[in-house]
Amino acid sequence: MAILDNIVENEYARFLIIFIGTIIFVTLSYFILKLIVKKISRGKKSYAQFILKQLSIPVFFLVFIIGLYTSFKTLSRLDEYSFLIDGAFFIITTLIIALFVSRILTVITMGWLKVRRGFKRTPGLLNKAITVLIFIIAIAVILAYFKVDITPLIAGVGLGALAIGLALQSTLSNFFAGVHLLSDRPINVGDFIELDENTTGIIEDIGWRSTRIRMLTDNLLIIPNGKLADSNIINYSMPNEDFSIWIPCGVAYDSDLKKVEKITLDVAKQIQETIPGAKKDFEPGFRYREFGDSNINFVTILRIEKPMDRFVVRNEFIKALKERYDKEKIEISWPIRKIYQMK
Repeated sequence: MAILDNIVENEYARFLIIFIGTIIFVTLSYFILKLIVKKISRGKKSYAQFILKQLSIPVFFLVFIIGLYTSFKTLSRLDEYSFLIDGAFFIITTLIIALFVSRILTVITMGWLKVRRGFKRTPGLLNKAITVLIFIIAIAVILAYFKVDITPLIAGVGLGALAIGLALQSTLSNFFAGVHLLSDRPINVGDFIELDENTTGIIEDIGWRSTRIRMLTDNLLIIPNGKLADSNIINYSMPNEDFSIWIPCGVAYDSDLKKVEKITLDVAKQIQETIPGAKKDFEPGFRYREFGDSNINFVTILRIEKPMDRFVVRNEFIKALKERYDKEKIEISWPIRKIYQMK
């Protein structure tokens, strides 16, 4: 007991005990919590694992800083530096708490947007705006702790912001265009959109300056928010992801049009009922459109469950329709020009 009492009374021993104990506590707590979450989620990626990843690091780092601060306070030789240690501890603790709060708000915002607003992922612009706002508040708290008058600082920041705003008009216009896209919601992250015939893809992220669109070729198109906000956008994911596709075709003028319509609808129904991605309960449509140069043209109307399914469904329908037409001796004419010679 005497040896134990001597160890406890020795300030360096207390410093080591608290410091090492803090490290052991933080490490064991993290791995135990990680094991529990992994067992609950049964090895699959889950929302609980995401929350653990977002919140565990600032929490455990805060516990470590508190343990380190406590261990330093046991050393009498550091009493003369108490003000510096307290100040450093306050700064670090405030920043860690700001990080923790920003991540909590990010997690809550992601959950709310996913459940209430239908966002598949939270736009990067929103996450960054939350983080910047929280850290601005944290810096103001730190300056107030050190009794720094922030009034001149605010005035200086205001003048600096005005100068920066004039120099970065294009960047700011893209930023506010991004805010407009998030508030008005013509598009969401994960939506399938079309800007023109050559610009079609899925929204990957809406950033503070630009929006990233994953093209059908798996390349990223990075377009400024201002240009996107001014564009005509076809959003295939709104109001519903399922939509109709019109597939044009034509048959020779000597074809039996009633037979053509019946056979085409038979093929369309078969595709609608059997091909993955086609909406099973939809009744295909058929409409003659015009007398063309070489064919009587028509469209077949099918319906798909998701925008990307249209490529597979259209492909399978064209193959099946051509095969059936060949079997039924229905001709699809190629362009023909008749030349009459005047005598």
